[in-house]
Amino acid sequence: MEYGSDHAEYYDRVFRSRGKSFEGEAQELDRIIRERSPHAASLLDVACGTGAHLETFAKLFDHVEGVELSPDMREVAGRRLPGVPLHPGDMRTFDLGRTFDAVTCMGNAVGELGSYDELVEAVGRMAAHLAPGGVLVVEPWYFPENFLDGHVGGHTLVEDGLVISRMTHSRREGGKSRLEVRFRVADASGFKEFAEVLYSSLFTCDQYLEAFAKAGCRAEFRPAFKLADGRPNSPGLFVGVREEGAGDGLR
Repeated sequence: MEYGSDHAEYYDRVFRSRGKSFEGEAQELDRIIRERSPHAASLLDVACGTGAHLETFAKLFDHVEGVELSPDMREVAGRRLPGVPLHPGDMRTFDLGRTFDAVTCMGNAVGELGSYDELVEAVGRMAAHLAPGGVLVVEPWYFPENFLDGHVGGHTLVEDGLVISRMTHSRREGGKSRLEVRFRVADASGFKEFAEVLYSSLFTCDQYLEAFAKAGCRAEFRPAFKLADGRPNSPGLFVGVREEGAGDGLR
C-alpha cells in the first residue's frame, strides 16, 4: 500500500500527538546498532516514510539514505531532508548497488508484504545491502496470537487552527489483518474527510527469524518501543547481524 497525499501531510503530527518520539526511537536504534557494530558510519532506512527517523539518523551517522515506495511520503521526506538521497523503491526488489553498516525498516512496513515468500525476498534485499557484520533492524506487524480482532481505536489532535480526528477498526481476514483508518480534519478552510484501508500479513515470530536466517543474519527479538503513555508501539524489534562470508546479493 502507498499512503496518499492527505495521510502523508498529517502522518507525523498525528503519531507525535499519540506519544510517538521519532527522535527517541532513532537514538535508541543508534544505541542498538552500535552495541553490535561500534564503528557503524552509514545507514539505510527502508520504507523511510516522511523521513522522521532519518532526520535524527543524519545527525548520528556520517552517511544516510532512504528508500520509500510512496511518492507522497517521499516528497515530505525530501522537503525535510534536502541533500539526503531518497530512492523510490519496493523493499522486495530494490538495488542501490552499495552496502551500508546498518539497515532499518520501521513502522511495521514489512507487514504490508503479501506472503512469507515476499517477506523472505524483502529481508534478503535488506541484508544484501549490509556490509559483513552490519546490523539489520526490522519492526514487525503483529503476530497472529497478539492481533486484536475487532479492535477499534480513536484519537483527536487539537492544535491552533487545526483539529484532526483519527478512528480505526481492525479485523482478521484469514492470515491477514484489515485496518481501516478514517480521518476528519477541520481547519480555517473547513472540513475534509478521507480514509485508507491497509491489509497486513500476520507473520509469526518464527517466520521472521527464518527470513533473517535465510538472509545470512543471526537475529534476536527485542521488546518494543513504547509510546509516551507506556503502551507498546508494536510487538517488538528484530535485530540481526550479517554473518561474515554471507553471499552478496547485489546485482
